[in-house]
Amino acid sequence: MPDYSRSMPTAEPSSEGHSPPQDIDSLRELALSIARGESSLRLGPKAQETLARLIDLQGDQALLSISTAARRLQVNPSTISRLARSLGYEKFSGLQAVLLSPGLSSSHSFYRNHATQALQADRSCLHSQARQLCEENQHNIERFLTNLTHEDITAFATAVMHAPRVRLYGVRQFHALCSFSAYGIGMLRSDVALLSDANTGIAEGLAAMSPGDVLIAASCKPYTRQVVDVCRLAQQSGMQTLAITDYASSALVKHADLSILIPHESSFISNSMVAYFAAMECLINACATLAGEAAVDELTRRDQFITALDVEIR
Repeated sequence: MPDYSRSMPTAEPSSEGHSPPQDIDSLRELALSIARGESSLRLGPKAQETLARLIDLQGDQALLSISTAARRLQVNPSTISRLARSLGYEKFSGLQAVLLSPGLSSSHSFYRNHATQALQADRSCLHSQARQLCEENQHNIERFLTNLTHEDITAFATAVMHAPRVRLYGVRQFHALCSFSAYGIGMLRSDVALLSDANTGIAEGLAAMSPGDVLIAASCKPYTRQVVDVCRLAQQSGMQTLAITDYASSALVKHADLSILIPHESSFISNSMVAYFAAMECLINACATLAGEAAVDELTRRDQFITALDVEIR
């Protein structure tokens, strides 16, 4: 990977007075701030999505030129060029230097054609296909860890463990993630559940929550409208909203007090969930660490009931 640190252009404030970010963390924070409407810098939906996807490409060789980056994102090079100038960079090379920061580990490209590749794969090379998918999942987890900060983990665990009650909401594949997460968090504290079950609807679930409660909402592109609406209503009603999503341009971000961003690009026939489950394991473990002895007491009490009911075959 070329050493861009020696040739990084001098940062100049944009015409609106914005000084462009000079590291990937600052760029990511700016993208989140723009998505939430908290920044004085305004970008259109297409520009926000392009920025989020460029950040997701950090360290990728596709960023070595504006033309290859544009092909990867399926946009015109002029879109990326205008975006760089809007952020305050003189030209793309300034944004490129941040995205190709020497502090990042090099990476191989994601495979982005999802189901087409699986359906057209050589039937005599199914093991190779499996290896490729596993490597892609590993790469997604590595990118999640690169993006995750100590502050994000602490904020998530603090909100979850200190709230009066915790509810989780996601549909389709994310319903499984929310169910898994509710089980894990429920091992550590009481009053944790999915927002709705077979006996109650979404409206009833929201009505049962109070200001200060936590809602964890999960979705990735293409975002489910009802999940976004539920997150928005929960935040407007005073609940703490935590988003589990993919890009800074995600429709959930503007309605979330905290967003955990997790990549999912792979050749799986649908949105890959492996990195999401790995991420939730990390976050649940952080909740346990923060809870300390209180978590030990909850787990011990759970074990006692399991033993008393003779649940497990030994």
